Amino acid sequence: MKKKPAAILALILSIMLIGAGCGNNNANHSTGENKDSAEATENPKATEAVSGASEASYTPLDQLKSSYDIVIIGAGGAGMTAALEAKAKGMSPVIFEKMPVAGGNTTKSSSGMNASETKFQKEQGIEDSNDLFYEETLKGGHGTNDKEMLRFFVDHSAAAIDWLDSIGIRLNNITITGGMNEKRTHRPEDGSAIGQYLVKGLVGNVQKQGIPLFVNADVKQITAQDGKVDGVKVLFNQTDEKAIAAKAVVVTTGGFGANMEMITEVRPDLKGYVTTNQAGSTGDGIKMILELGGTTVDMDQIQVHPTVQQEKSYLIGEAVRGEGAILVSSSGSRFTNELDTRDKVTAAINALPDKAAYLVFDSGVRSRAKAIEQYAKMGFVLQGDSVEALAGTMNVPADKLQAAIDTWNGAVSNKKDSEFGRTTGMDHDLSAGPYYAIKIAPGIHYTMGGVKINTDTEVLDKDGQPIPGLFAAGEVTGGLHGQNRIGGNSVAEIIIFGRQAGLKSAEFAGLKQ
Repeated sequence: MKKKPAAILALILSIMLIGAGCGNNNANHSTGENKDSAEATENPKATEAVSGASEASYTPLDQLKSSYDIVIIGAGGAGMTAALEAKAKGMSPVIFEKMPVAGGNTTKSSSGMNASETKFQKEQGIEDSNDLFYEETLKGGHGTNDKEMLRFFVDHSAAAIDWLDSIGIRLNNITITGGMNEKRTHRPEDGSAIGQYLVKGLVGNVQKQGIPLFVNADVKQITAQDGKVDGVKVLFNQTDEKAIAAKAVVVTTGGFGANMEMITEVRPDLKGYVTTNQAGSTGDGIKMILELGGTTVDMDQIQVHPTVQQEKSYLIGEAVRGEGAILVSSSGSRFTNELDTRDKVTAAINALPDKAAYLVFDSGVRSRAKAIEQYAKMGFVLQGDSVEALAGTMNVPADKLQAAIDTWNGAVSNKKDSEFGRTTGMDHDLSAGPYYAIKIAPGIHYTMGGVKINTDTEVLDKDGQPIPGLFAAGEVTGGLHGQNRIGGNSVAEIIIFGRQAGLKSAEFAGLKQ
């Protein structure tokens, strides 16, 4: 982004928001994921950020200090989680976020957070185990996951659910996502999309704990002396650069899913794909860590999500299929196991003549997957009082669509999908009109590659040794997911490893006192 237009835009936004008591670094923003506004065509980055965040007040710039115990770069789920854990350990953390609001890609998360052996599973009679979670995730990643990272991940998943519950973020509504055989995807109690709920809860806790959170704070460099990290250089409001000292730095800047130059460099076959990523996901953290001698892993492993509304590049969450939706082609017929792993469902859609498909569901699915209400508000949802009426709206053969639904309902009744072998998300048939459909196609969703860390979230150099004082967590890191990420594992990752980064950076900073 060019500095002058960005600064002018920031000034305009500030003036527009003054009536609501807002400013560049002390702003109140309305809740909502809808990116459809008049500004979007001129500056989608700013529009998306302003419209996609939880309501929050940020720390004014005049409260900035020249040093903190721990600097956290990025105010997504991993960054705010790390800050809360560091604060609980007696440290003075600060969070710098380059966008105008907190949340990052976490705000866009839809399906939920995977975890095994949780108290909520036990309360609901769901039998699960960490070992099963491990094996299914390893299988989903085609056996290429970092096994040490994965073991830590599954073994700490239930504790992460408990920790969220302890700070008022309850995820006790449980569903299932592709590649899983047990219900372990934890959602808000009302079944709504997890992203905005999680971000709002984390921001509220950050404010409650008095942790400074600066927005429009673009970290340009992580500084080091004698091989040890000692702070950052931050550009505030695109105009004012300051050096901030720290005993430890935690990088939680997310992936590079919105940086098409980086994407096509490692995966030229993805040129032309839409991306579901928020505009701030440009790989900044990876670049800064590489400059310090860090190394990367799995950079060419980029997940394409099968169900993306193309005109708005908007993810249609896996929970819709988890609650019983099916996929049909433009001919009105099913063509795959909807809850296979994302790479396989994507391949099945791309094998269709028009490389697109429809999610088809009934009012029962709509009542159980609350995110659909947001999709409807955005104009994505087609409706028909009957299957025949819906087919007309979709412009697909009514007899084929009716046959697909009838056959599916029979499979649900018999608990056997003889067509495609689906075994999950079959608790309810599609018999409760009205009926609905959303047209989808694959889109770039998640960068599984990133910087190499260990289970203490220490950033490793090319020799596998930790870079003193440098930690990282979330999508900026690589290795955990291998060649394919299971839906619901990214939210689990940011909380599990965000907590670990907060604890371990606090431990490191404490040793320097």
